[in-house]
Amino acid sequence: MPDAKPIHYRILDRSSSDDRRVERERVIAGLLDSPAHIAPRYFYDDLGCALYGAICRLPEYYPTRTEVELFRDHRADIAQAAGEGRQFVDLGAGDCCKALAWLPFLNPARYIAVDIAGTEIERALARMAPDFPEIEMIGVVADFSGGLPIDDVLDARPATFFYPGSSIGNFTPAGALEFLKTIRAQCAARPGSGLLIGVDGKKAKHLLDSAYDDALGVTAAFNRNVLLHLNARFGFDFDHGAFRHVGFYNESEGRVEMHLEALRDQLVRLGDRTRRFVAGERIHTENSYKYRATEFERVLRQAGFASVRHWSSADDGYFVFYAS
Repeated sequence: MPDAKPIHYRILDRSSSDDRRVERERVIAGLLDSPAHIAPRYFYDDLGCALYGAICRLPEYYPTRTEVELFRDHRADIAQAAGEGRQFVDLGAGDCCKALAWLPFLNPARYIAVDIAGTEIERALARMAPDFPEIEMIGVVADFSGGLPIDDVLDARPATFFYPGSSIGNFTPAGALEFLKTIRAQCAARPGSGLLIGVDGKKAKHLLDSAYDDALGVTAAFNRNVLLHLNARFGFDFDHGAFRHVGFYNESEGRVEMHLEALRDQLVRLGDRTRRFVAGERIHTENSYKYRATEFERVLRQAGFASVRHWSSADDGYFVFYAS
């Protein structure tokens, strides 16, 4: 007889409608640019997701544990602000573990996990759904850096948008403002909605340098793996061992930067084109902007949020905001 088990979750693929050729040309254009650059979305193949999970457990990488402590210490207060029974939209959900800790407290009617890593969120929802049969679970595969394609996924009920992990720092300040305006528009369409977001603060350079260049070299492996991902996805021939990881805090720009630096002169085949990298030349792979609490509150208000609350870590170096 056919399996009559109910479907506990569903996955919607909203990744770019560009065909592989157009996507490939965009990546090649970035690598031929000066300086060369790669979009951070290409960190997250299966191995990249696993390495990022390991980074979050490193002693040097304070954001994850600091945010967990903030959530734990202010759980009741934050839950009261965010409200129960809403739609819960997890942006950059990954393995969904951060949202999972909130489900018993917020009791959402629906859980919507949004991430570019479709395999990761499908695996997570399959694991979570049996424990929360009363919650409708939807996975949306999308790179939301260029927009948030969930208009037809959300219904008219209030929603809490959840963006933990200080990932807002991967946007430029102007890009962050535009993205927050997008979320604010979604909130405005559903009165009673809001945004719960983690934000990393500006702090001593040595702390930020070590957080993004750990002693074990996990972040270095994560950064270099992007080259292996591009090779597998587009047929390039990067030698990932011919590049070293460079991660540091650029104080004047208020951001951590990650680069891959060529260790020797080399030619890299990019389809029918070739890019020469000289020793010391860098490929820019990621930024992580840091904010003071007053700076980020100003950005939230510029995006249109009228009510803003925040909770701070003991050292005032990490913040959780709820904006509505």
